Parts: sequence; C-alpha cells; structure tokens
Amino acid sequence: MVANGCSERPGESTKANKGSKRDETVSGAAMRRTTKKAGLSSEVSVPSGSTLRRSPRFNEKARPSAVIIAAKKNARLRQTNKKQLDVVVRDIYQTAREAKDMIRKETGIIYDPHMVKHQCLWDPNYPECPDRFSKVLERCEALGLLSRCTKINPREATEAEILTKHSPQLLEILKATEGVHDEDYLEKLSSNYDSIYVHPDTYQQSLIAVGSAIELVNAVCGKKIQNGMAIIRPPGHHAMKNEFCGYCFFNNVALAANHALEQGGISRILIVDWDVHHGQATQQMFYEDPRVVYFSIHRYEHGTFWPNLCESDYHYVGEGRGKGYNFNIPLNQTKMSDADYLAVFQQVLLPMAVEFGPDLVIVSAGYDSALGDEKGEMEVTPTCYAHMLSSLLQLANGKVVVVLEGGYCLKSLAEGAALTLRCLLGDPCPYLPKLPPPCDSIQDTILNVIYAHREYWQCFQFQDTYNLKSEPQDPVLCSVKSDGTVDADETKDDEELDTVARHLPVVKYLGSEEKPESYLTRDCYPIQDKEFQKELDARLNILITNTKLTFAPNKVCLVYDERMMKHKNAPEPSHPEKPERISTIYFRHEEYGLLERCHRLKARSVTQEELLLLHSKQHIDQIVGTKNMKFRDLHKMQENFRSVYLHPDTYDSACLAAGSLLQVVDSVLNGESQSGIAIVRPPGHHAEEDEPCGFCVFNTVSIAAKYAVEVHRLKRVLLVDWDVHHGNGSQHTFESDPRVLYLSLHRYDNGSFFPGSPDANYTVVGSGAGAGFNVNIPWNKHGMTDADYIAAFHRIVLPICYEFAPELVLISAGFDAAVGDPLGGCKVTPEAYGHLTHWLSALANGRVILSLEGGYNVTSISYAMTLCTKALLGDPLPMLQPRLAPCPSAVTTIKNVIRVHSKYWSNLKFDLALPKENVLPDAELSQKTEPFGNTNDMESFKIKGEGNDSSYVNANVITEISNNVPFQSPTELKGSYMLPASPTNEVMPNSMAKLNLDESSSPVKSDEVLHSSQCLVSMKEQTKSLESPMELSEDSSNFMVSSVSSLEGENQVWSQISSTSASESLEMITDNVSSFEFTTKAENEDNPLGSSLVSLPVQESKANIPKVSETDINFPTLYSNPRNIDANSNLQIRTNTFKTSPKLVAEGQVNLTSQADELIRKTADREENRPGSSREPDAGGSSVGGSGASGSPGQPQNLVDYLSDNLQLLLTGQMHAVIPLPSCPHLDAVREVPARGLDVQSPCMECGSVIENWVCLVCYTVHCGRYINGHMIEHGIETTHPLTLSFSDLSVWCYVCEAYVDNEAFYQAKNAVHRSKFGEDMPYAYGD
Repeated sequence: MVANGCSERPGESTKANKGSKRDETVSGAAMRRTTKKAGLSSEVSVPSGSTLRRSPRFNEKARPSAVIIAAKKNARLRQTNKKQLDVVVRDIYQTAREAKDMIRKETGIIYDPHMVKHQCLWDPNYPECPDRFSKVLERCEALGLLSRCTKINPREATEAEILTKHSPQLLEILKATEGVHDEDYLEKLSSNYDSIYVHPDTYQQSLIAVGSAIELVNAVCGKKIQNGMAIIRPPGHHAMKNEFCGYCFFNNVALAANHALEQGGISRILIVDWDVHHGQATQQMFYEDPRVVYFSIHRYEHGTFWPNLCESDYHYVGEGRGKGYNFNIPLNQTKMSDADYLAVFQQVLLPMAVEFGPDLVIVSAGYDSALGDEKGEMEVTPTCYAHMLSSLLQLANGKVVVVLEGGYCLKSLAEGAALTLRCLLGDPCPYLPKLPPPCDSIQDTILNVIYAHREYWQCFQFQDTYNLKSEPQDPVLCSVKSDGTVDADETKDDEELDTVARHLPVVKYLGSEEKPESYLTRDCYPIQDKEFQKELDARLNILITNTKLTFAPNKVCLVYDERMMKHKNAPEPSHPEKPERISTIYFRHEEYGLLERCHRLKARSVTQEELLLLHSKQHIDQIVGTKNMKFRDLHKMQENFRSVYLHPDTYDSACLAAGSLLQVVDSVLNGESQSGIAIVRPPGHHAEEDEPCGFCVFNTVSIAAKYAVEVHRLKRVLLVDWDVHHGNGSQHTFESDPRVLYLSLHRYDNGSFFPGSPDANYTVVGSGAGAGFNVNIPWNKHGMTDADYIAAFHRIVLPICYEFAPELVLISAGFDAAVGDPLGGCKVTPEAYGHLTHWLSALANGRVILSLEGGYNVTSISYAMTLCTKALLGDPLPMLQPRLAPCPSAVTTIKNVIRVHSKYWSNLKFDLALPKENVLPDAELSQKTEPFGNTNDMESFKIKGEGNDSSYVNANVITEISNNVPFQSPTELKGSYMLPASPTNEVMPNSMAKLNLDESSSPVKSDEVLHSSQCLVSMKEQTKSLESPMELSEDSSNFMVSSVSSLEGENQVWSQISSTSASESLEMITDNVSSFEFTTKAENEDNPLGSSLVSLPVQESKANIPKVSETDINFPTLYSNPRNIDANSNLQIRTNTFKTSPKLVAEGQVNLTSQADELIRKTADREENRPGSSREPDAGGSSVGGSGASGSPGQPQNLVDYLSDNLQLLLTGQMHAVIPLPSCPHLDAVREVPARGLDVQSPCMECGSVIENWVCLVCYTVHCGRYINGHMIEHGIETTHPLTLSFSDLSVWCYVCEAYVDNEAFYQAKNAVHRSKFGEDMPYAYGD
C-alpha cells in the first residue's frame, strides 16, 4: 500500500505511485502512523509484524502517562456523587426512517367573499380597497389554483382569542362601530389613528380575518393539510395592543402565532414579514419572546419611510430573553430588486432559520415591494416571491402558512399572490429574469444585521473582525493574497496583497416619531403619474407574458436496470463499489412507495457517437476490448489505472449507466418529466477523456452535460458535484467552457485525499472563457457535517447558481460524505441531502436531475437518495437538527472560496470585516408589551452623532462598555471558530455574569496569556428554558456557548472559561467540570498573529497561596511526546484522580496554574527516579517526555508548550482531551480474555467490516462502531453487555455509564489488543 497523499494530476499515475480510494480505509496488511509537518499530513506504512522503534521505557513495566488516541464522542464525565442517566442510543437512520410516512398533503386555502364589504365610505380611491381581495382571487382562479386547494371554512375569532394580544379597550372601540352608518362619526373616529378608516362591517370582517388565520394555522398544525394561504383583509401586522394602525385592526399573524404556541403544540415559530412596511406591531408583541423569531424586510430610508420608527432599524434585536430573536432588514433606498431580496434570504434568513429550527413558519405576505406598487417603489418581480417562499417550504416539516398583508398595485399584487399559492401547491418556480448585482445599500444593510446579531447566532461568524484602534494597514487584516489565501506574517510590502475591506455599522435616524393630534383620512397616499403608471403597466405585462407557468405531467422520472449489477470485482467481492449499491437504493424506493409515484423510464445503452462527445476513441476502444478478456488479463490491465477494477461486463454496464442518464435528460428537456433520478453504476465523475479513474469508466454526468449543450442546445448547465471526492474528470472536461458551471464540494485534506491533485483546491477557477465557472469548495478535514454543507450552500452555492441562472441542473450525487461511509469519513445525514436537493430544485424551472456517483455504505446511500427523490416529489422533509454550526475548518474554506470567486460573481460581495467593538446605540421600543417570562434589563449606551438628539450616528470611535454589562461586545472570530457568550445574565450562572469582555478592563500581554494554562470547560446544562439563540438543541446534555468540532463530527458549543477575579467563576468551573479540552491563546490587539479566540487568562493572585499537596488537586499530567500523536486522531489524556477544594480555588487561595505546573514537575521527578524510567531519545530523536517547543531534552513538556506544538490540531477540531472515569459499577462484568488472544483484524460478525471495530469485554465478540453500521451498539442493547474496547485506540466505553472508563480491570484485554497491533506488551500504568 502507498500513502494516499499523492499530488499527481489524475491520469498521470505510475505503478510506483498510485494512490487509491480503497487506501482511505484501514487495511489489514499495514498499520499507519500519521505525522504532521509544515501543516500537511503525510503517511508512513509499517508492515504488520514489524516493530516500531520505541524508547526503552515502553518495553518495561514502567509507569508512564497513558495517552489514548482517537477519543470518541463527547464522553460526559460525571462526578461519582451525580445520578447516572440511562443510555439513550439513537439510530443514525431513525430520522430517515421516520420520513417514510411523511407524504405531501394538500394545500389549504381560506377566504370569505364578504371581505369585500370593508371599504372606505368617504374616499373611493383609498389604496386598501376591496379590489385587492377580489383581484387576487380572480388571478388564482384564472390559473386554476383554487380548485387544486382544500377549502378551509372561515370563522369569526372569539373575543377571548382577540384579547390574547389586544386590550379590552381596543376591542370595545371597534365593536361599538358594528352597524354604525354615521359616516362623520366613523371618519372622526378614524382620524384618531394613523392610516385607518372604519366601516360598519369592519369589526366583523376583522374578526373573520383573525379567525381565518387561526383556522388555517390549526389545519396545518393538526396535519389536516400540508401548508396553506389565507387571502384575507383587512391586513394585520401594524395593529398594536392598544392601537389601530396602518389599515390594520387586529393582528392576524400575531394572534394566529400565539394560538399555535398556546394551543397548537408548537414551540418555535418563524414569522417572515416581506411587506414593504415594517410590521412594528408584530415585532412589539414578540419582542421579548424567544419562542418566536420575527424577521422583517422593509423599506426604511433611515426612518423617513412610514411608519417612521427608530425601532424599525437593524439594531433592534429583541429584549430580555427575546434578545437576538428580532430581525429587522431596513432597506434604505428604493428600486431594490430580486437580487437584493434573494441576498437577504441567502445571507441572513436561511442560515438563521436552519439554526433556529422552527416548528411552524408564518409569512406575512405583503406585495407592496412588487414592481409597480406606488407605496413601496421597489422592483421585486412576482416570480421572486415564489423563489423566496420555496426556500422556506422544507423548514418545520413543511408546515408553512402564508397570510396576506399589503400590496396596492393590483396587477403585481394579484400576480405575486397567485405565484405564491402556486409555489405552495408544489409547482416549480418559474425562471427569474436576469439578476442585476446586489446594490451597495443592501450590502451595508446585510452586514449591519450580521454585526448586530453575530453574538447571538452561530451562523453569522464568517466575516473577519478588526479593532477600531488599529490602523487601516494593520497586517492582520490586510494580508490577503490575490488567490484568497491569508498569511498573517506577511506585510503590505508584497504587491500581491490586497486590503480586506472593512465595514463600519452606522445607525442613522432621520425621521420623526412625533404624533399629530389627528391623522388625515382623505388623500393621504401617493398617486402615480399616469404616464409613469402606463410604463410600469407595460413592464408588468411583459414580465407576466414571458413567465412560463407550465410544468411537466410527471413530477419525477426514474431509471434503473439491474443489468448494471453485472459489473463487479470478482476477485474481491467486498470491494466498496459493489453491485448492491444500486439494488439497495432501488428497493428502498420501493419500500417508501416512491416507484409508483415516479415515471419509470426504460434504460438504454449510450451510443458511440454520444460517448465521443467527451471521450477519445482510443479510450472507448480500450474499454470495448475488455468484453472478451480473461480475468488474468483484466487484472493486469487495471493495474495501469488508478483505483479501477475491470470485468467482462464492465463495458456494457458503463454504457447502460451513461445511456440511462441520457434517457432522463431527454425526458426532462422534452417536457415529459419535471425532474429525474438515475440509479446507475459504475460512477463516472473521475473518468478522464482518455482513461478511467477512481471506480469510474465513462464520465456519465459530463456526457449528459455535453449532450444537453450540444444536442438540446442549452446555453447554461449547472453541474453540482457533492461526492466526497473531487470530480477531476468533470472539472477537466469543462474548465474552459462557460456554458457549464462546475461546482464541487469535496474533501481535499490539503491535497492528500483522493484523487490527491492540487486541481481540487479553491484556487483553481477555470481557464480562458471558463474562468470563474469552476468552483471548488475543498474541505480540509474529515467529519464534515450537515452544518458545513448547508453553510456552503447558503454562502456560495445558491448565490452563484442564482446569478448563473441555469437551464438545467445536473447533480453528481455521490453519497460518500454521508454518515457511516467507510471512505468519506464525513457525517452528512440523509435528510440534509434532501434539503440540498430542495434548494436546488428552485432553479431551472425545477429541471433537476440526480445521477448516482459514489457512496459505499449501502444503508446510508439508500436513505440519502430516497430522501432526495422525496424532495423532488415535494414531500415534507425531516427537520434538520437545530443550532448546529459549521466547524472552523469549514468557515476557513468558505471564506477562501468567496475571496477567490468574488471577482467573478457579484453575489459574493458580503465578505467585509466588521468591528470587534460594540458601536451600536441603545434600542428601546416606543411601545412595549408584557415581557415573556422574567428578564433582566441590561444597561446600554449611546453614541450620539452631530445633529439633534433624535439622530444617532455611530462615529469611528471606540465604544466604551459599561462594566455591569457582561459579554456585551461581540467576540472576534478569525481562523478558528469561537462564539461569544449570551449577553443576558439569565442564561449564565451568576458567576459567569461577572466575567467581563470590557475594553476598559486591564490589558493582557501576550506573554501573560501564553503563561496561563487555559482550558475549554464543558459545563452541565444550567437551564432548560430556551433563553438564547445560541443555546444547544434539546437532546444535548451540556450547556455551552462556543463551537468546537469533536471527533464524532458533532459541533458542540463551548465556553472558554478563565477569570479576572478568580471568585465565583472558578467555583462554578470546579463544581461543574466534566471534561477538559485544552487550547492555547495569544491574543491582544498588539499581537501580529491575530489569534482567533477571546482570551480571559487566569490572573495571578496577589494573596499568599498556601501549598497544596499533589493529592489535593485534579489536573492532567503530560508525559508523552506530542509529536508521536496521530494527526488524524483526537487526544485522550488519563489523569491522576486527585481531589481538590472548590472553595480554596474560588477564594483565590489556590492557583491552578502554578499548582498544576508544580505537580507536573514533581511527578516527572518521581518518574525520573523510578527503575527503568529511561529518558533516552526514541528513534525519532525526541525524548519520550518531549522536549517541546521550548523545553529542554529530558524535561517534561509543560502544558503551554504542548498546546503550542499541537495548536493546529486543536483549532481544526482534530484533537481534544477527555478524562476517563477511573472506575464504574460494571467492572465485574469483564471476563477473562480467551486463550487464543485477540486479533485486531477480526471482522465485524454482522457485516464483515474491519474499519472501526470494537470487542465486547463480556463475550469477546467483535462488532463495528456506530459510524460504520453500528453493530456494537446493537449488540450492547440486545445482550445488555455494558463494556466494549476499541481496536482503534484501546479506549473502553461503558454503555450504562455513557462514559469512557480507564481501570486496571481492562489491562489484560487492552494488552491483548496492544500485542496484536504492535507486537509488544502495553506499558502498565495502574500503579506498582
């Protein structure tokens, strides 16, 4: 075996250097050891039977530190006096299994014809008129939409329902007008309110509007319908608790949302308000309620546009427990386009919505931002509303309710509302007109919103930060090379460097909140010039006429032929690219009832002419020749290729795969089917023009793209490749062709992951006319999750794809990034693939085709592709796990891609640095409602600019933060990924509230920080209530406030805890600590290295510190040379289990840093004097103790040096520390090791896997780990055997205690495994 770290271009392999996709698995023929050098990984193979040279101390019964490699999961370490919890083992496919019964239901519609009665008696030209209602219904009827919906009967809301959000006085005022025909009285009453007219039927119609909204929400929450639209009036989102306002009397959406929360079994609601006027009343009603995210996109123009409120600006983010849950997107200029609105969705709304994980989505659908509306003066096309809604349809299990609000250009209102209903019915989104670039104003707004919310949401951590005190030429900020790479050590002397643009958020209010004694009731609205109105009408007519609203009779077509299973590796049946891959997918579709819902196509073989669209005749003839070759000759021939096996039926199978995909392309492009699924093999995206590669013979998807361009004459084809391996063949085919946009998300690992070519890096953008049309998103670590892929889609894929505007979307659908895949090593769930498919299905009028590429866990790929098919069929998808965050490595990759491609794609214009300081003024509502729960008001501050007191302008100054405002300042994020703590005292224990990130606190020198031993501390959950958007999901056992990626790939949220006072915070740490994860930190504003984490070092106490014996303190001791640690593994550190007094530490009488260092020195000295405790250098030239970066040979490396040496592993989440339990109640279950010993090459008893196996310490049977097929978990459940030992890292897991355990009782079993792996005894580390 050779290392897969090859860097040769695919197709240039030799026998001497041939990396293989199979080499990514753990082979029984060799053991690997990975080292780190210059930031890149290299692998060395050591044949089994050979003995690694080690220090003599490893061959004697010494007592070294036990460093255990590859610590698994977030093993929660409980104190012995804590109650042990039952183990809950969740099936990794459970969510996908539950999706079987999630089938799309009908779309509901609710309206009442009597709503036309509400009208202005004294002004027939009033914009809020009955025609708004009737024109919408007429257009929906003309398109045949109403007959396709389930009619929900309207009803009047009860007074009790109204009073949940409105005052009794307000209700009585409107109720008193029922049946009153005194026009003067009604007009005078109306003049008391802003933009209101009252009609004798207003009260009844307002009750019906509210009741209809509630009934529709009830029907959706009760699963009677899938989604629905309420075509109602009067509108509601301006109606406040004590005041009618803006044509609104009762707040339809707020009342319906409250009903869902109180009686509908809903716990989290997302309200999206795209009416051009800010729904200030809805904001007020949920401003302190963390159960509701209110998200409003509205015209603002710095307060000069109605309703002229300061609280409509972006820095009003909520109060109390609702802080961070209120989003205002203020539009500060007119003529905003589709591109501007879509940018808001992609950059802000969708990332937040996925993180929030709502149970219900309600859209306050005003259409006054549409082209032609005299009030909004925006230029959003009716088609854009369908695209905006489509992106939300798979949130909340598809539970989406649309409620009509404003819209006063009757033609654009009717068209926009009709296309919205059409989208709810599952029809494909029409093509959008060509998008202009997002305007500069929307760039400012989006960055302002991200700045205001980044301390509350993990998804807003992509922008760099800068210090307002720093000079513009600060090298930390400016050292960005033209290819997008960043080097903090470089200076502006290099002409290759470009300055990173900075954005300074500004709050500017130019309006007035003074209320007149009475309001106008006539002629109080804008009127368009007739000529201008005529021009707009002509533009609308052209838009409507050119919008294709047709769709194919078959929603999805599907092709499959079992003859493709004949291609197989006869000498090696266990080869991962096996025939069962497609049969399992096919039968899963059958199990889920999808085959009868799809249009079945007959497979066909590709023709020679079609193959020649891409491949050379020499390559085709070579594969044709394999049909009559003997296996011996085939085996010899395949040695000339990289990771390819051949069979006499290979040619026929490959031709069927390519031809079948062309059948799907024809069906879709000829209008027979809307979308398609090709369950085909062998895969294709590695195959080059002139040779096979990486299990691929012919490049199936690239042939299909060529076919679409050359035969069907398409101008723009999008090829999305989410196979975990880079599609080198596809990239090379189209790298100079601007007609095909190739976009690949893949593992790269700095060039060491198959196919191991630098062509897969983000710097490769295409050539010639194709420059910019090749987009690589290379992941540089294993374990990538849903959060990483979703972040890439929102930040890169969707913005670029919408700008490209494809006519066809082809997906190289490899599922080897799926959870459990033996080659990919990533953790993407089947449901995530479904969501990615859904987001892409809004493109190209829904013409989306998936073709199977890789994926080698047959269970994972069968569920993943099945959920993609369900997405194309319009079925609701399972909810993604809320509150996930991309890992630091993913953030870096995404930022690099954006920096390189921003010059090609105007939609990638939001990568500007934001200030670290808080530069925002105070934000208080003009009208406050009753708070949700108990809140602590936080003192804030104002920065006043020049002018009157009502105008707040943030100057370019440093903001001073009050000392009693904990965690007010957003945390810097650069390179590594740490999130700030919640700003509310309630979320944190009282001790945490006293930690301060105040700029005014005493400065910390970098050497002081480096001298401090710092750690990331996982705390027990402090509260069960949902108090912050950053709070963990319900199934998490720890409460944390920053994100670090664990080996299991789960993005946890951690808090970096140190203290400036060493009082309650240290007490909290010692009381709640369950594991230590170590990090180094060198951060202050003068540090040129630009560290990425906020530093809160432990202060040296000035008080006399009493001596503490080494049995009084619990701290890890480090002996082993960190350079021997596997770079692809995590680090598990066994500790001496001593006790300490939290009170002594909390009161400052014990200094953890000095005592820990003293303990390390004492233990090392004792070890030095033990017999056989040699400190001679090992074969690598380093001492066992490790000299470290600054230590001298023969001395134990201190904690800071150790962490400095391994900083890269720590920051990328590839290493963390876990402290095993010293004992557990189930040690008696351990049995003697069988006389035959243990063989680490033993396969799993169920599936035969040898990749990641565990041995039961009770019956000594071998089973695979949870991320292979999970058979050890199943064994533990079935037999109730509690303890299992990992062949990979010799760690022991107890299923009952749900923790790692390290005890002398395991030594016999561990030693047997150690002998099998390394040919020698394991050092004894459990005492003399």
